[in-house]
Amino acid sequence: MKAKTLLATAILLLAGTAHAQSSSSCPTLPANSGTAWERLDGDGYTFCKAIRESDGHQVLAVMITDDAPFKPRRANRIQEARIDGDPNWWYRSELSGSVGIEVRETLVELDSRHVAHISARATNEQDMSQAMSLAETLRFDDVRLSIN
Repeated sequence: MKAKTLLATAILLLAGTAHAQSSSSCPTLPANSGTAWERLDGDGYTFCKAIRESDGHQVLAVMITDDAPFKPRRANRIQEARIDGDPNWWYRSELSGSVGIEVRETLVELDSRHVAHISARATNEQDMSQAMSLAETLRFDDVRLSIN
């Protein structure tokens, strides 16, 4: 009986560990951000959307991949940033066919093979500022552990 209890406990602990590792595929959001991740795992990428809990609005998105579709161009640099403790740049971008939507993007190098492509979209400066501020509080430690 004691062996069965120990075995059941071990299985639950392992299941909890596996769940914790899989949930760390998205960067860590600050506890007081009022946002939560919606995650989609695909072949060779993880796509994370930070959704504002109060209204269900997407604040920003992060794609973790080995080949980001976004290629930064120096001419589009608009603002310095510090993301996950490292210096970085925000780049101005456009969303084809969308008028009145500002787009900001950046890349965070996670290791020699993986990057995090962060994108924010907003219709006004206040929402864009909040999205960029949120991005600058993201922590990628758990992501780095899960991809290695």
